[in-house]
Amino acid sequence: MKKDKLTVAKKNFNSRLIVGTGKYKSMTECAQAIKLSGAEIVTVAVRRVNISDKKKPLLMDYVDPKKITYLPNTAGCFNSEEALRTLRLAREIGGWKLVKLEVLGDKKNLFPDMIETLKSTEVLTKEGFNVMVYCNDDPLIAKRLENCGACAIMPLAAPIGSGLGIQNTTNIKIIRSQTKLPLIIDAGLGQASDAVIAMELGCDGVLANTAIAKAKKPFQMALAFKNGVIAGRQSFLAGRIEKSIYGSASSPTTGII
Repeated sequence: MKKDKLTVAKKNFNSRLIVGTGKYKSMTECAQAIKLSGAEIVTVAVRRVNISDKKKPLLMDYVDPKKITYLPNTAGCFNSEEALRTLRLAREIGGWKLVKLEVLGDKKNLFPDMIETLKSTEVLTKEGFNVMVYCNDDPLIAKRLENCGACAIMPLAAPIGSGLGIQNTTNIKIIRSQTKLPLIIDAGLGQASDAVIAMELGCDGVLANTAIAKAKKPFQMALAFKNGVIAGRQSFLAGRIEKSIYGSASSPTTGII
């Protein structure tokens, strides 16, 4: 398992869990949850988190960008222009080229606007960004994103922050079968067992924020997600038995006394 790494944009990571930095009670709590999760990538909402004003609390003072990979994202953007401006700003501030793109279509359900997302992906990849893309669990859209140059496909499990878990395992399986890009479940997970399911489906990783930050005991949930991702990955690599509608005795049927 030590050699089984998550590779995104030619960079290797030991952990297959990505965590968000929003919704925590404090930056101290956020930093401790990240540490317990074992995550090596954290998402940073450029439009919402202070990463440059030294007069205010800086995320960098709590989460060291030299040890943890920052993944700037476009949370809160509702069109391509906003998303492009946000990620260009992130590159100017911190030199970040590995980014997470999300362009939302409405403020109630927070589903991605895939027309604007596709448009943004095309522009960003041409500008040299490595784009990890939040998207619907649509195999056709996922393939188009891959063709546009995305470096990772990140379909939702369910609406952002809903905690509903994976709602469409069939589509996730289809997306897995048609792409060699990293496939990372993003949004809608609620508990560690959801992470296990995602990994057993063959996903390369999961992203969790609300499920950890808003848990009754965030630190315990961070650790649970860490273990869930590891267990799910090990289960996938082990290869499950074939399903059958009939029973099969565990002990041999020959040589019975």
